[in-house]
Order: sequence, then structure tokens, then C-alpha cells
Amino acid sequence: MGFFQDNLVPFFKKRELQFIESYKEADDVYSFVFAKEEDLTWKAGQYGLFSITHKSINNGTRPFSISSAPDEDAVRITTRIGEQRSEFKSSLMELTPGMKIMMRGPVGPFYLRDNSPTLLIAGGIGITPFRSILRQLETAPNEAETRIHLLYLDGNRDYLFKDELADMEKRALVSVTYLDSRDELHQGIQKFSALHKNNGKYYVAGPKAMIESVTSCLQSDQVSKQNIKKDAFSGY
Repeated sequence: MGFFQDNLVPFFKKRELQFIESYKEADDVYSFVFAKEEDLTWKAGQYGLFSITHKSINNGTRPFSISSAPDEDAVRITTRIGEQRSEFKSSLMELTPGMKIMMRGPVGPFYLRDNSPTLLIAGGIGITPFRSILRQLETAPNEAETRIHLLYLDGNRDYLFKDELADMEKRALVSVTYLDSRDELHQGIQKFSALHKNNGKYYVAGPKAMIESVTSCLQSDQVSKQNIKKDAFSGY
């Protein structure tokens, strides 16, 4: 039943979300906030399939991790939008309060399952599902004992949600290491895996090439595939 509950059932349920606001997180990163219906819920870390409805465009549906936690009162997605943007992202930027977007889901297996020592590995915009996961831990006392460390790689050193992460560190929800090179990232991974091996869980979110590199690093340290959860981000 787990697969059907996490994927098929919500996948076939469509709902309209009303746009509230958008704001800039960094030079080329924006968050978009939508009203949350009372019956809408998800597991922190999952993604939705969002469709543009105010105009007809090619490839009008795209997946986005939900950066807000299930217990927050809005649905938020956060994405990178540069000057050279796709038709989809241009359409996102056109949204004004009251307009609507279609969503299916949320779906996906990218969420915490137990209290194992956990390493979160984020590359750039891949921090978005982890923001949801960590926010949810604040309101889930039964999960608060999970030992979590976050390795946050960002070559631009933007480090989205850094102030929020600092507050979470103060409350001992997570320990964070900020990195700007792949070598430093691999060293951090090897340090954690040397301590926990297959007693730990490893969650990786970011660009496909970064995920492949991290997965190779973990497997060379004898971490089994079943302990590695991946969430690949692509540009569009």
C-alpha cells in the first residue's frame, strides 16, 4: 500500500492552487507561494507536478519539490530563474495574486522513514526538499531524535534559507556544513559514512551530475543502494 499511497493515489488527484505571492530568495532564485487547501497534505520532501493554466504553452507541466512543510499554511515552491528562462518559468513570473495553477500530487519516496543517523546532501537549489523536511521536524516531536547532518554545496555561496538553518542549528534539529567544492563534499560524505556505514541513511538532492558523483562516492564506501535516496533537479 505504501507505493500507492505515496504515488498513484495523489498522482491522479488534480487540484487548483490559488497564487498568493512570489519573492526573491537570491539573485536568480524565487519562491512562489500558493494557498493550501484544508485537505491537502504530503510527506515532507515530496514533490508536486505543477501545470500552467493561465495560458497555453509547450511542456506546461513540471515537477517541483515543495519547500514548505506539511504543517505550514501554504504551498511553496522555490526555483532558479535566470535571464535566459524557459516558457514555463516565464509563465510562473507572470502570476499575479488570485491567479491559479494546477497541481497533481504531492508524490515521491524522498522523505524520512526512521530515526537512523541521517546525512542530507544538497547541491544548490537541491536544498528545497530539505527545507521542508527540517521544518517538519520542528512540529514532529516523535521524529526529533533523528540525528541529522546537512552537507550544503553551493559554488555560488548563496546558501538559500541560511538564516532558517542557523535557527534550526540552535535548536539542535540539524548540524550544517557549508561547502563550495566537490572535493570538500566528498570528504564530508566519507567522514559520515566512516562512522555510520549502512546504519545511516543518505538523502541526495541537486543536479543530476552531482547526484551521480555522490552516489559513486557512497557506493565506493560500501553504502548499499537501498540506503541512498535521490532527488534529481534539472533545468528547464
